[in-house]
Amino acid sequence: MFIQRTLILLSRFLLIILNCLAFSTIAQAQRQRININENWQFMRYEGATDSLIYDIRPTDYNKKDDIVADTRATLETKATAVAFVLKPFILPTANEFIKNPAQHFVKPQGNPGANFPFVQSSFDDSKWQALNLPHDWAINQPFYKEGNAIVGGGMGRLPIQGVAWYRKKVDISKADQNKNIYLDVDGAMSYAMVWVNGHLAGGWPYGYNSFRINLTPYLNFGEANQLAIRIDNPPNSARWYPGAGIYRNVWLTKTNPVHVAHWGTFVRSKNVTRKAADIDIDVKIQNKRKKTSQVKVITEIYTLTKSLSRDKKVATTQAQMASVGADKTETISTTLKIQNPNLWEALPSNKQAQYLALTKVFDGKQQIDEYETRFGIRSIEFDAEKGLLVNQQPIKIQGVNQHHDLGALGGAFNRRAAQRQLEMLKELGCNAIRLAHNPPAPELLDLTDSMGFLVIDEVFDCWEKGKTALDFHLIFKDWYEADLRSFIRRDKNHPSIIAWSYGNEVGEQYTDEEGAALSKKLYDIVKDEDPTRPATASMNYAKPDMPFPAVMDILSLNYQGEGIRDAPAYSHLKGIRTHPLYPAFHQAFPDKLIFSSETASALSTRGTYLFPVTPQISAPVSDTSGGNPVKQIVSAYDLYTSPFGASPDKVFASQDKHPYVAGEFVWSGWDYLGEPTPYYGARSSYCGIIDLAGFKKDRYYLYQARWRPDLPMAHILPHWTWPGREDKITPVHVYSSADEAELFLNGKSLGRKKLGEYEYRFRWDDVKYQPGALKVVTYKNGQIWASDSVATAGKAYKLVLSADRNNIKADGQDLSFVTVEVRDEHGNLVPEADNLISFEVEGVGDLVATDNGNPADLNSFALHQRNAFSGLALAIVKSREAKTGKIKITAKANGMLPAYLEIISR
Repeated sequence: MFIQRTLILLSRFLLIILNCLAFSTIAQAQRQRININENWQFMRYEGATDSLIYDIRPTDYNKKDDIVADTRATLETKATAVAFVLKPFILPTANEFIKNPAQHFVKPQGNPGANFPFVQSSFDDSKWQALNLPHDWAINQPFYKEGNAIVGGGMGRLPIQGVAWYRKKVDISKADQNKNIYLDVDGAMSYAMVWVNGHLAGGWPYGYNSFRINLTPYLNFGEANQLAIRIDNPPNSARWYPGAGIYRNVWLTKTNPVHVAHWGTFVRSKNVTRKAADIDIDVKIQNKRKKTSQVKVITEIYTLTKSLSRDKKVATTQAQMASVGADKTETISTTLKIQNPNLWEALPSNKQAQYLALTKVFDGKQQIDEYETRFGIRSIEFDAEKGLLVNQQPIKIQGVNQHHDLGALGGAFNRRAAQRQLEMLKELGCNAIRLAHNPPAPELLDLTDSMGFLVIDEVFDCWEKGKTALDFHLIFKDWYEADLRSFIRRDKNHPSIIAWSYGNEVGEQYTDEEGAALSKKLYDIVKDEDPTRPATASMNYAKPDMPFPAVMDILSLNYQGEGIRDAPAYSHLKGIRTHPLYPAFHQAFPDKLIFSSETASALSTRGTYLFPVTPQISAPVSDTSGGNPVKQIVSAYDLYTSPFGASPDKVFASQDKHPYVAGEFVWSGWDYLGEPTPYYGARSSYCGIIDLAGFKKDRYYLYQARWRPDLPMAHILPHWTWPGREDKITPVHVYSSADEAELFLNGKSLGRKKLGEYEYRFRWDDVKYQPGALKVVTYKNGQIWASDSVATAGKAYKLVLSADRNNIKADGQDLSFVTVEVRDEHGNLVPEADNLISFEVEGVGDLVATDNGNPADLNSFALHQRNAFSGLALAIVKSREAKTGKIKITAKANGMLPAYLEIISR
C-alpha cells in the first residue's frame, strides 16, 4: 500500500513538473509587451543644464514667431560643433531604417555620460517629482505673458523649452536572460537619449516618431535596472505647441532572439469584392542569434468583434520556411483568399469591420514567437474625375486638419480626450482627418480605424529649408530616411489611412528641379515601404507648370483651389497671390486626383460678434475689420480669415464649380495651442470649427449644413442680447441644410429667402436690433424642414452643469468633460457672461484642468477657477485607478445659484 501511494504521489509530482515545464515553454514562446508608464521620477533644469548635448545648435537667430503661416521657408541654419556631442552615438539607432548597409552609422568607442550622476543606479532621485506617463511638463505651468517671451504665441506661450530627465527602475527576471528586451517609446519631445545602467543605449531626435531601443546588452538580469532618459526641447523649434517630455506611452517588449521584427508585418488586400478578397502578407523575421536559424511561419486570420476581441478563424496560410542568417532579417511573403469578407467602410457607414492576423514563428516544433496585426479589408481608388472611391463607392472627402495637442491636457495623449474630439467631428459630418503635420499617437489611428475616418498620415512640416530656426531642418539630412521609413512601418496596417503625405508647404516648392529631385527621393522611400497607397506633399505655392507637382501620385493643394489673396478684400496684402487653380491643375494632370489638403483658415472666437459686418463673402481680419486687438477676439460671422485664407462660403463655391475635386480638409477641426493668428499675444488658434475647450462655434453648423444635407437643422447667429444697440444694424445669418428660410423678429416676418447658386447661408444684413426673440423657420422642397430661435437674455442668475458622460471607468485615465453654463432666471444662456467660476471635486476623481475656449485667456489650465467666456466654461475630471464610487462636482460664482453634478466611476 505504501509503495502504491508513493507511486501515485510521484506520478502527481511528475505531472505537476511536466505541466510547469509546458507552461514555461509556452510562456517562453510568447512575446510580452508591458506598459511601464507608472512610477517615474522627473526633473527639469531651472537655469543651468548639463553638457550631454546631442549636437551644437545655433544661438544667434531671429526669435520672432508671429510670421504669416504661408511665408516661404528659407532657413538653412548650420552650426559647427565646437564641443563634444553625442550625435555619433545616437545615429546608429536609425540603422534599422536605413536600407543601404553601406550607409549605416558605426557607433564610436566609449560611453559618454557614464559618470554623470543621473544615469547611475546609485543616484538618489527621491526629491524629484514622482509621476506617471504620458507627461507634458509644460501644460500645467503659467503662461508667458510678456511680449518678448522666450516662448511666444506661436508655440503656445508655455515653458516647453529646456532639458529634463526621467528615471525609472525596471526589474528584469533571470528567466528573461535568453530574451531580447526592448524599450518602445511612442513619442518623446524631443532629442531623446536613453541610458541603461549607465550605458548610452541610443535615442531619437524627432519628437513625433515612435522608436525602439535595444536594452539587452546593458541589462542585469535578476536585478533592478536603471533607465534614464534625457529630453532636450528647444524654443523656436515649431510653428505650433509641440508639448514637452515623454508625452506618449512607453513599453517594454520581450522576445526570443528569433522573432517578428519591429513593426515587421504588412497585411494588405487586393481584388476586393463583397464575395472574396486576396490578402498579401509580408512577415519580417529578425534573427538576433549568432548563428543561422531555420524557421517556419504560419499566419492565422480571425474576424474581430466590435470590441476588437478575437472571434472566428477564417483562413490560415500555408507554412513558410526560411533560413535567417545571424543578425539578419528576412521577409517571408504569402497570399491567401478570404471568402465573403467583412469590408472596412468609411463614414457615414458604421461598418468598420477589422481582422486579426496572428503570426506564429516556429523553431522546429517549438513555437518561439507570436505577433498580432490588426487590419481591414477594403479597396481604395483615386479617380481623376470621380474622386475617391471606397469599395467602389464614391466618397466625398469632408475632412479637417488636426494638430496633436488635446487642448488643456496638452500634448500628453489621452485616449478619451482624442475620442471626444473625433465624436464631435463625426457629429459634424466630418469623415476624414489630415494629421497635421506629424505622426500621431498610435492609439489615435486605432480610433480612426474603429470609427471609420479616412486619414492622410503626414510626417514632415519641413525638409532641408526650415520654417523656424531650430526645427527639423537641422537634423533632416541625418534622419529623413529613418523617420520616413519608421513612420510608414508603424502605421501601414491601419485601414483608415488612405494616403501618405511626406511634406507640408515645404520651401523646396520654390527651388524648381532641385526641390523636385528631393521630393522624388522622399517619394521613392514612401513607395518602397508601401507601394499600395499614393504618396503626396501639400502645395501652397507650386504651380501646374512646375516640376514639383509632377512627382506625386495625387495632388494635394493648400488654399490654391479657391485662390489665395485673389478676392477684392485681400488686394492690399503681401504674399502668395493666385487665382483659383483647380482647372489649371486638372488640365495639366488629367489623370491625377485633386483634393484640397488645407482650405478656409477662417478665424473666429466663439460667441463674439463685431460690427459693422463685411458685405463680402470673404475678407481678411484686421484690427479695424472683424478683429479687436484689445480683447484679442475675432468676429464669429465666419466671413473673416487669415491673410492667405478664405471663408467656408468661398471654398464651397470653388469646389462646387469643379466637381472632379475629391474634397477638402478644413483648417482646422479644433482650435489648437499655438499659432494664434492674428493675435500673437494669445495662447491658441482662432481657426477651429470647434474651440479649444470643445465648444461648437457657429461655423460648426455651417459645415454641418453642407456635410449632412439630410439632417434637418437650422442655426441663427448672432445671439440676441445687445443692450445699447437698439435700432442699430445687426445682421442676422442662418445656417441650414434647407433651401429656403423665413426670419421673424418678435413675431414679425423679416422676409423669406431662397439660397441662390453658390450661396451657403441665409443673410438678413439690414436687421435693426430690438430686444425680444428671433426665430427662423426653414423649408426644403417647399416643406417645413427645421427651426431655431434665440432670445434676449437677462442678468446672470444661475449656473448649470452637464457632462459629456456621467459614467466613466475607474482606470485612472478616463475623463468626463463637464460644461458649466451661465443662465438667466428663465433658463436662457447669458451670451456675454464672463463671471469667475470656482470648481470643487469630491470623491473618487480629480479636477485636472479648466478652460473656456478663449484664445486670449492666459490663466493656467491647472487652476480650479475660470472665467466664463461667452457664457461657458469647462472642467475636466479624471477617475482614480481602482477607485469606484461617486465623483461630485460643484460650480460656484458670486451672486448666482451654484450647480452640482454627480459622476459615477465604475
